[in-house]
Amino acid sequence: MAQLYLEDGIKQLVSEFIAAGCPSVREQTIEERRQGYINSTVLAGEIEAVFEVRPVSIDGAELMLFKPSAAQDLPVVIYYHGGCFVSGGVETHNQQLRKLANDAGALVIAVTYRLAPEHVYPAAHDDAFHAANVVHQHCHLWGGDKDKITLMGDSAGGHLALVTCLRLKAKGQWLPQKQVLIYPMLDATAKSQSYSDNGEKYIITRDTLLTGFDMYLDWHPRTDAEASPLRSDNLAGLPETHIITAEFDPLVDEGEQLFRNLLDAGVNAHCRRYLGVIHGFFQLAGVSRSARDAMVQITNIVKTP
Repeated sequence: MAQLYLEDGIKQLVSEFIAAGCPSVREQTIEERRQGYINSTVLAGEIEAVFEVRPVSIDGAELMLFKPSAAQDLPVVIYYHGGCFVSGGVETHNQQLRKLANDAGALVIAVTYRLAPEHVYPAAHDDAFHAANVVHQHCHLWGGDKDKITLMGDSAGGHLALVTCLRLKAKGQWLPQKQVLIYPMLDATAKSQSYSDNGEKYIITRDTLLTGFDMYLDWHPRTDAEASPLRSDNLAGLPETHIITAEFDPLVDEGEQLFRNLLDAGVNAHCRRYLGVIHGFFQLAGVSRSARDAMVQITNIVKTP
């Protein structure tokens, strides 16, 4: 079976999930789902000390700053967390945000956005876009360089990073230098083959992803380009884009299709698939070698001019 080729630490987690009967999030309350995500952070590895970590509330944006030193003109990472639009936050991504700031020597700014089902489309999209503009305007106050901004996110956060970049391009005022999309959620219609191949046994299942889309999108058409940015026909002119995919992820096909679409549109695009891992592996650095390798890859992207 395919799971025999998983990394050892990931294989143990998947085996436990299968032994438990592959429980569905449909059987959980939203509070249980959110708490389960928080509980999983024990697998993220050690928490690193950072020079400065502090919340900032400015112009209607709720941010958390991770600054690695007192230096000025640092590269800036605007980070949108994952959680299928219904969970996640600074608490679930604390380890990765701290390490990213330290290793990349970057001012990492985590964005808090409204979650479903309490808030439906376009709440998260609007919060993400607004926060990007606020950071661009004010990051010099915190030691960041507005001309060296990378938009970054995992899962639903990768979706938000891409849609934010598309909105910025449409406005024509400024664009980030780069974007990094970590196994992004790109197609609410779930048409790719990997949704079938990897949709049941690998912890973050088809149900996990689609219930998130359902709660967030609510009435919004699933084929709209903001609901399913994989369907966008307006990719030309986007900045340098790096996509990370996972072999046993329901989303692997759509992430790699986006890479092909970006190349067709003339975008400087790069894609790397990590083998033997599942959706969410970037947050499993305590048990996954690939998670640690991905952090090295990402920090190098941010550091490279």
